[in-house]
Amino acid sequence: MKILVLLISLSLLLASIFLYAFYKAVKKGQFDDLESPSMRILDKKQPKQLNQK
Repeated sequence: MKILVLLISLSLLLASIFLYAFYKAVKKGQFDDLESPSMRILDKKQPKQLNQK
């Protein structure tokens, strides 16, 4: 019975850590734009060079 209490408490702790990490990722805006990165490859423009002189 002690192992059951330990496993439930560890799973709740782990779930709360993942929920906190997901909340922080949403607050930082990591999931704002999901479509444009996949469409960028289809753009016919040439990529800009960083060191143009």
